[in-house]
Amino acid sequence: MTAEASPLTGDSGISADFSTPELNHRTTLLVRMFGWAILASLTVFLINNYLTFWHGLPGEGAPLGFGSGVKGTSMTMAWMQLAAYPVGVALAVFSVLRTEDLCLREDSKRISNINTFIIRAAFFAVLYVGIADAIISFMRVEGFLPVVFGNELALNLGKSLFRGPVVHMPLIGLAIITAVFSRTLGFTWLALLVIVAELMIVITRFIFSYEQAFMGDLVRFWYAALFLFASAYTLLEEGHVRVDVFYTTFNARKKGMVNAAGSLFLGVSLCWVILFVGTSTKSAVINSPILAFETTQTGFGMYVKYLMAGFLALFAISMMIQFVSYLLDAVADIRQEPGGRDHDVHAIQ
Repeated sequence: MTAEASPLTGDSGISADFSTPELNHRTTLLVRMFGWAILASLTVFLINNYLTFWHGLPGEGAPLGFGSGVKGTSMTMAWMQLAAYPVGVALAVFSVLRTEDLCLREDSKRISNINTFIIRAAFFAVLYVGIADAIISFMRVEGFLPVVFGNELALNLGKSLFRGPVVHMPLIGLAIITAVFSRTLGFTWLALLVIVAELMIVITRFIFSYEQAFMGDLVRFWYAALFLFASAYTLLEEGHVRVDVFYTTFNARKKGMVNAAGSLFLGVSLCWVILFVGTSTKSAVINSPILAFETTQTGFGMYVKYLMAGFLALFAISMMIQFVSYLLDAVADIRQEPGGRDHDVHAIQ
């Protein structure tokens, strides 16, 4: 039998792809705009949270009836905060239009690289802050601070409201600068540091009968960072455990559908919930410790508890960014574009 020509199969009897380049290009632009709009909204949300709770602005919720007694100039500022969202989305759309030649996978990699930089800076921050704060805590326990720094500075270093802005914040700034020139994420080294810190506790406790609260705080500080900061990296490398029965048997297109739906409706939405709940008020679980530079109640421990509350926010931020990158890659899989995970795994720079 010979194959009959038809509008659907063409002369050869093989299915033809009637999708036009214009339609494909338009879909690419729309998906990219949607992804960058999420990231623009995230950026505006974080800036507004900082302005509202650190600088006393009324917040973007005031024009929507979530604030009471806001009027005059304060209400104008509140409207400006609210208007920042559509402005941010418009800038995201404009940015996509300026780079309209980028495909979904290229844009996905760009977003992953941004996320890589953020996580890299976070790693160096916990490294620098952990070492510096542990040394200060040790000197405070042993009474060395007044000898080295004088009585007044020694007294101030014992206050979290001083140690946080004066010691921790410059070190975080140094970590960001380091991340610009470094190309390593450092998770292997952070895991090694956790082991070394725990080993020091064992050696000093059982050999020298010496143990202080700050030593355990250092282990928890680095371990929490390792667990939360590495989550986005693990997502990028397909390292998270999938509890499924059918996924492994799917082709690339079906996997893309599952990943796109999961990224949008489970991943991005969960990250927004964490940020909304954790930063909704001054007394929220993330805002409250950071605003007060909260410390542990274990005597001469490290002054990093407020940073560990910030770890949760950074986890949600980095995961949301990576889920957006994952979403773009998944849509490319659905459209069966070349360079998918089955053929080309992203490399961390």
